[in-house]
Amino acid sequence: MIPEKATRLAAVALLVLAPQFATAWPLDGYAETGIRRVEGSRLANEGKVKDGKQPPGATLPTDAVDLRLLGHRDLDLPAPDPAFTARVVSLLGAEADRYGIAVLDLSDPAHLRYAEHRGDYQQNVGSVGKLVVAAALFQALADTWPDTGRRMNVLKTTQVTANGFAHWDEHTIRLFDPGTNTLARRPVKDGDRGSLFEWLDWMLSVSSNSAASMVMREAMLIRQFGTRYPVPDAEIEQFFRDTPQRELTALFDRTFVEPLKRNGLDVDMLRQGSFFTAEGKRLVTGVGNSYGTARELMKYVLRMEEGRLVDEWSSRQIKRLLYMTERRIRYASSPALADSAVYFKSGSLYSCEPEPGFKCGKYRGNKRNYMNSVAIVESPASERRLDYAVTLISNVLRKNSAATHQALATQIHHMIEEMHQAPGQGVN
Repeated sequence: MIPEKATRLAAVALLVLAPQFATAWPLDGYAETGIRRVEGSRLANEGKVKDGKQPPGATLPTDAVDLRLLGHRDLDLPAPDPAFTARVVSLLGAEADRYGIAVLDLSDPAHLRYAEHRGDYQQNVGSVGKLVVAAALFQALADTWPDTGRRMNVLKTTQVTANGFAHWDEHTIRLFDPGTNTLARRPVKDGDRGSLFEWLDWMLSVSSNSAASMVMREAMLIRQFGTRYPVPDAEIEQFFRDTPQRELTALFDRTFVEPLKRNGLDVDMLRQGSFFTAEGKRLVTGVGNSYGTARELMKYVLRMEEGRLVDEWSSRQIKRLLYMTERRIRYASSPALADSAVYFKSGSLYSCEPEPGFKCGKYRGNKRNYMNSVAIVESPASERRLDYAVTLISNVLRKNSAATHQALATQIHHMIEEMHQAPGQGVN
């Protein structure tokens, strides 16, 4: 029998966008981006700052982190290969119908191979929706400033100050001071300042919901004010206070939904419908539910690799923001990927209800247990003999979904290795 206190606690649905700790952008990128956290990670890897070190696959220089399909424009996802798909499905076991998965083998760009199982299975993809936010921000930048140098200057020099949109989030951000070589980790506080590039990094690296909502605010401001951006904090406060909600919702739609359509993505299959914080949702009414599918997320990856996500410059910046250069988690934590370059975003959402004999835990919901991963793997990082992408969404109840995704990463990697042991041969 479950104790009364535990029953009461379990009866309250645990609805959690789980924290992440995977840091992005190549370690040598501080001079180019001004992202202070990147410099802290580089010094930590050299043993000059107390923090974790990186596996071999996470040490590529910036110029080695690039798009892989620039010479193969206007590609679409191939039809699923039945034999390839059957091998992928066999890895999912008895609960295959609790997954949606797509695997795209890019190792031979002239002959892409694609596997898909329940590619249109749709659920809330949690923090993976921050990929939509990134595309929306870069689309707003491109529409406002065609010159990429100007866009980079806006990212590096615009100082953004946290306010109510950041309320609240348990995820910690990495605050590094290059002047003193000191590193702190804590949640975002009102008054925290960083460049727009740093807020992007906090959104994608440690998956800060506070940072995501600040980036969403800035994307809306760029869309609204154009070349007048950045505008003073007082004007920002007045704009969101005095603008009618129906107009803010229309601006939200223009900022986060229309760009997906313009980039050839299906908004019925992929959408970020609201802010990531409660206060952000109160200040701006969104456009409804947020969701994604494995197939549409793979289309996002393919367009990025081709340089078609907004444009070539934007695609490259987004991919570099996804390059993992700190502790790897979930799918990306597979030991089999240690010498691989991994570009990664994940998100989870779980909830629990009373059940005799079941103990609720992180990533182990019995009511819902969403885990979502988007990963590009280039292996080994220095050679890129193997190059493939995986988009994976699951709702396997009562199991540790982080461990499940890690195990699948190992199995998929070994499968891709086996497929390429004899060049030119197909899947057996």
